[in-house]
Amino acid sequence: MTSPQAARPTAEVGTRVVHRRYVPYSHAHYAGNLVDGAYSLGLFGDVATEMCIRTDGDEGLFASYSDVQFRAPVRAGDVLEITCELTRVGTRSRVLDLAVHVVGRGAPTAERPGAAEMLAEPIVATTATGTVVVPG
Repeated sequence: MTSPQAARPTAEVGTRVVHRRYVPYSHAHYAGNLVDGAYSLGLFGDVATEMCIRTDGDEGLFASYSDVQFRAPVRAGDVLEITCELTRVGTRSRVLDLAVHVVGRGAPTAERPGAAEMLAEPIVATTATGTVVVPG
């Protein structure tokens, strides 16, 4: 029995990867249930890894971030959508536009401590440009 061969991946500008993640309260680091900015950078690493697998058949390695912007707080209890779009393809490098959007947020009250809601309009929390490298 032979195993089916996967088609050789190709890196194409415009390829997108989207992840969703709930932020557990165990990740709160500051007053007001704030989560540190490194949390977003870790999520960028996750979507970039999937992008490299999809486009190059390898996990790749992050080489650099540029223009990292922390635009709004990320809090424990948030539901995040993390997006990654391939914007430039080099011989071994790939440039990615990355963003974290808050799409849901905890809204606890005294009567309902676990209350939460999906937001009508997502909040842009973090943006960055990243460069990854893949084997030649």
